[in-house]
Amino acid sequence: MTRAITFDVTRTLIHSPRLIEIYREVLGRHGIDAPAAEVRRLMPVVWQELDCRAEVGRDRFSAHPEGPRGWWRRFLERLCEHLGAPPPSPFAAAELYHRFGRAEAWEVYPEVPGTLSALSRLGLRLAVVSNWDERLPLLLDDLGLGRRFDAVVYSAAVGVEKPDPRIFLHALERLGVEPEDAVHVGDSVREDVEGALAAGMEALHLVRPGAPSLVRPESGQRSRGDLADLSPLPDLIEISRAPAPFPVPG
Repeated sequence: MTRAITFDVTRTLIHSPRLIEIYREVLGRHGIDAPAAEVRRLMPVVWQELDCRAEVGRDRFSAHPEGPRGWWRRFLERLCEHLGAPPPSPFAAAELYHRFGRAEAWEVYPEVPGTLSALSRLGLRLAVVSNWDERLPLLLDDLGLGRRFDAVVYSAAVGVEKPDPRIFLHALERLGVEPEDAVHVGDSVREDVEGALAAGMEALHLVRPGAPSLVRPESGQRSRGDLADLSPLPDLIEISRAPAPFPVPG
C-alpha cells in the first residue's frame, strides 16, 4: 500500500518562467549581449554536455573542486563560449547563483499547494528527491513549500544524484518507508522513472503538458493517462490504496 510520495523539484513542483530573461539581464549588465533565442537553444545543450562529462551517479555539484558555485560558474562560461561571447565576469556567475537561490526567480505550479495538502490529509509521508545544490532547502522555505515535506533530499548533500537508486533509498530511510510502499513523481524518464524503479519504487512520469506513465516495478507496464499536472494525484493514490473488490463466484 502506498505510504509515501517523493517529488522531483524543477518542472514538477516549481519552474522559472523568467529563466532566459534573468540570464540575459545579468549578462547584459556585465557587458555580454545574449540573444534570447540563442540562450534558450544553448542552455540544454550545455547542460547535456556537462552531464556527459560527469561521473555517473556522483553528484556533479559536490564533485566540482569549487563546489556548486564552481559548477554553475563553469556552466555560464561554457554557455558564453557557445554564444561566441567573451568570458563572463566571475561577478556575473555569482549574481546568477544568488538570484536563482531566491524565491523571486521561481514560481510554484498553481495546483501544487492544494495537491500536497490533500496528500497529507491522506496520511502520506512526503519528501523531495532532487538533483540540486545547497540552495534548495532555503529556496523551498522561501516559496512556502519546505514545511510541507517530511524530508528534503538533494544530491549535493547525499553525494549521489538521480538516477542512482541510493538517493531514493536515502529519502525512504528518512521517511521510514519501504520502497514498495512509495511512489516517486518527476518529469524525467531517466532520472525520475528509471531511477525510482531501480530503487524498487513505483514511478509517475509527469509531462507538462502531456500524459504521464504510471510504472510498476514488478511488471514494467505503464498505465497511460492524460494527467498534465499534479492535481489528480490524490485521487489516483486513493484509488490505488482501496481494497480490491471481493471476487464474485462464477
